Amino acid sequence: MIIDRRTLLLASMSTLLPAGALAARDKPSPETFDYGPAKLDIYAPGGARNLPVVFFVHGGAWRFGRRSQVNAKPAFLLANGFCFASIDYRMLPQADVATQAGDVEKAYAYIRANIAQHGGDPSRIVGMGHSAGCHLIALTGMRGGLPGVAGLLLDDTRAYDLAALSRNGGMVRAYARAFSDPSQWAALSPASYVDGRKHPPTFIAYSRAEGRGEQSTAFAELLRASGTGVTLFDGSAYTHMSINRDFGEDGDALTIAALAFLKSTVG
Repeated sequence: MIIDRRTLLLASMSTLLPAGALAARDKPSPETFDYGPAKLDIYAPGGARNLPVVFFVHGGAWRFGRRSQVNAKPAFLLANGFCFASIDYRMLPQADVATQAGDVEKAYAYIRANIAQHGGDPSRIVGMGHSAGCHLIALTGMRGGLPGVAGLLLDDTRAYDLAALSRNGGMVRAYARAFSDPSQWAALSPASYVDGRKHPPTFIAYSRAEGRGEQSTAFAELLRASGTGVTLFDGSAYTHMSINRDFGEDGDALTIAALAFLKSTVG
């Protein structure tokens, strides 16, 4: 399935969103927990019970960012019947990308073991990430580091296949700093783990930032060849920042498409 912004804007929101889905605008407050390497926040509606969960990993070039940078995501997802978790992980240069992926897996294990206490269903968790966080969710999800994950929501990275990225001249700036050792490229490439096994349903969104469409489309095709269900969202109307920042805002096309994916996967 391929979705573009124009198609979604022509659709009636009332057919895609439940009544009042966007009404909640009070910013919810999380509970904060230490999962070992770092901390994570859990957002849950009052009286929640057995709700599906979105597990979010922030971006920031593997070097910056924090778990509180979630914009409208918690309010929107809670209003639509989800719990939401957002994690910190150790940053470059103190921790390399392999260590960061391990942190994501530890945080996921903590959520899976404890989310029922907050009204979430550990059998209905979708991993979501933007930018560097998108790469980390894709990597850990593809290599089996998120056991039982129900789906993956991947929001805008070029780091699906690092060798291909290098061949195309993309191993520069943040990518060159994060992936300075070519001997590690295969192990840190999500594409390396698409080896004929069927993976969880995957939603892949890309912005108009350089190379995002090409890398995302190639990864989607690779997954489809393995029998995995893939939704590819053409977000070329977005910048790399706005495709993340606008998620959960009224009328946002990516939000509409992602919610439809979430509902079909864990709703």
